[in-house]
Amino acid sequence: MKYCRFLYGGQTLCGAVDNRDGILQIVGLTDAPEEMAYLRMGRGSASAFSYSFQPIPLGAAHLLSPVAPSKIVCVGRNYRAHVQEMGGEMPTEPLLFFKPPSSLLRPGGAIVLPALSARVDFEGELAVVIGRRVRHLKASDDWRSVVRGFTLANDISARDLQKNDGQWTRAKGFDTFCPVGPVVSNELDLENGVTIETRVNGELRQQASTRDLIFSVPELLRFITAAFTLEPGDLVLTGTPSGVGPLHPGDRVEVAIAGLGVLTNTVEGESA
Repeated sequence: MKYCRFLYGGQTLCGAVDNRDGILQIVGLTDAPEEMAYLRMGRGSASAFSYSFQPIPLGAAHLLSPVAPSKIVCVGRNYRAHVQEMGGEMPTEPLLFFKPPSSLLRPGGAIVLPALSARVDFEGELAVVIGRRVRHLKASDDWRSVVRGFTLANDISARDLQKNDGQWTRAKGFDTFCPVGPVVSNELDLENGVTIETRVNGELRQQASTRDLIFSVPELLRFITAAFTLEPGDLVLTGTPSGVGPLHPGDRVEVAIAGLGVLTNTVEGESA
């Protein structure tokens, strides 16, 4: 199943997404998945809204971030080639940091380059959407049972502030620094790996398979939940491949994985 969140008739709705005639379309309203429980009205659900809903192309909809997480857990240095390009040492365990939910940006929204930073980089990533409350996930547990699906993310980073601060909260946490979407899907075959690509103004800048992850998704979930609870709707960003680079006002950045579509955002400078 694929689903998205979007504005329709003045309401925030959850819609199923299907491929019709080669075009991704929102084909109907669905029962809200676990992390979208706040969409429910009384005892009804998103499917109970009284709209005459006709399928619309995904690209024509006013899309929102497909999730509303209580926290965004990110993993640094999880592709070997990226560790090498950044001049770091190979990690012996996952390196975790947070992005605040206020950093979320919808598909099609504008990434704002803050005046406080002289260099802001793109980092295309696969993101995991948590489907149920989980703590202390074990190796013997079925890790997919706690995953609602997967989506695309762009871990926007103020690289100079990241270096100067010595920790990453400010550099990773500006408003608009976490574009996510356009859909969530539970149909990815991670066992055989999927290819992630990032393009800036149409030029391919990142390309790698998730088979190149240093720490796999189940390893990450076990490591994270050994420390704290993951709630429905929480996001886990799994790390970025090599090829990161700076963004400039007027740029168009696209992150893509087959089956998840394309997460597209523009870039603009911060106004006075």
